[in-house]
Amino acid sequence: MSSVVFYFEVHQPRRLYPGHNIKVHNVKTPEDLEKALFNDKLNKEILERVAHKCYRPMNTLLLEKIDELKKERRPFKVSMSVTGTLLDQLEKYDRDTLELFKDLADTGKVEFLGETYYHSLSSFWGKGTRRPEFEEQVEMHKQAVKDLLGYKVKFFRNTELLLNTSIAKTAYKLGFKGILGEGIDKVLQGRSPDHVYKFKGSKMKVLLRNYMLSDDMSYRFSARWFEHWPLTADKFSAWLGALQGETINLFMDYETFGEHQWESTGIFWFMRALPNEILNHKHMDFVTPSEAIKRYPVRGEVDIGDFDTISWADLERDTSAWLGNSMQMLSFEELKRLEPVVKKTKNDTLLRVWRNLQTSDQLYYQCTKNWNDGDVHKYFSPHGTPHESFEGMIKALTHLEFVSRNLKGCSKRRNVNKKGRVSENKVSKSKKLHTKK
Repeated sequence: MSSVVFYFEVHQPRRLYPGHNIKVHNVKTPEDLEKALFNDKLNKEILERVAHKCYRPMNTLLLEKIDELKKERRPFKVSMSVTGTLLDQLEKYDRDTLELFKDLADTGKVEFLGETYYHSLSSFWGKGTRRPEFEEQVEMHKQAVKDLLGYKVKFFRNTELLLNTSIAKTAYKLGFKGILGEGIDKVLQGRSPDHVYKFKGSKMKVLLRNYMLSDDMSYRFSARWFEHWPLTADKFSAWLGALQGETINLFMDYETFGEHQWESTGIFWFMRALPNEILNHKHMDFVTPSEAIKRYPVRGEVDIGDFDTISWADLERDTSAWLGNSMQMLSFEELKRLEPVVKKTKNDTLLRVWRNLQTSDQLYYQCTKNWNDGDVHKYFSPHGTPHESFEGMIKALTHLEFVSRNLKGCSKRRNVNKKGRVSENKVSKSKKLHTKK
């Protein structure tokens, strides 16, 4: 038997204004600072666009396919993770789309994965398996998914599949039995990504992305230079059926559907037909990540050193998309330096500002690798240049430190529930949203 493991990353950051548009001369309170730094008008506009082009049609498509195949011996299943920053925006701006994600959770055929609430690089802070900020964000995300989607996460994926053995062991300590990673050659050393592996010296199991097949869908689907264009569902399913592995791990951005690959490319028609084409192969079915590591035996070990961290970004598939130049390194070190300064205030707003600045996108926008027309970094950035993004980050961090050090007697009471989630909005509202079911 060969099982297809679909995983989708669902994420939107809270974007900063470019540095020259950050107006801080009237900032007196933490709330003033938050309003001055984040371009929430743009964030709402982008969320509405992506929800219209991707989230709503794709969620509806998945719900329809799950319902269509639910009585089959081999039902259709997928997995996804929804970041805390996106959950915040959906809760604030688009509860109908949030309800669709809840509907997916209710099917029992969609596994939601855990990650850092703010899609951050906090997994790099700390030593060994003690990483307090990372651990707190993971627990916050667990609670948010439970509160808003009614789902208890069991499997982990780190931000942008950033992974090394220490991160895997830390996630295992937090209760996760499995983690996702990128199936690159330096890790596999000639082996296939289509098996279950585990980390050396740990019980943590790992599913490694088949990046060739995943990228055929997510990047090359509409590329007319692609030798296999047009990519059809029957052709793609035949490739999957010919593989000898036990788990075929297809991981990609959810925005592949409708946003990166526009509706006019036929991407929705492709995804609507693909499950049925896969099931035409009698030896194939669908499983979630948690099911995959329970069903199949471990076929080997992997070991990734702290200085050899892998990711799914760019050709290098390392940390250079976020930490590859001096601007990014300075921003990252300043974020880390401000941790005790901000946490000492015990102010929710300042903590939220600092954590939103941690979102990996803020560092991604500062990447200068291959900055040219059509480059992926330029496509995703709301800023004119990486230097504008860096200017905004440094300006934000400077004023965050100033307000934090000068805060007197106005610490805001934290809305923390018994599981440790610091609510961005009132949790009671999100619970009320779903009581009708």
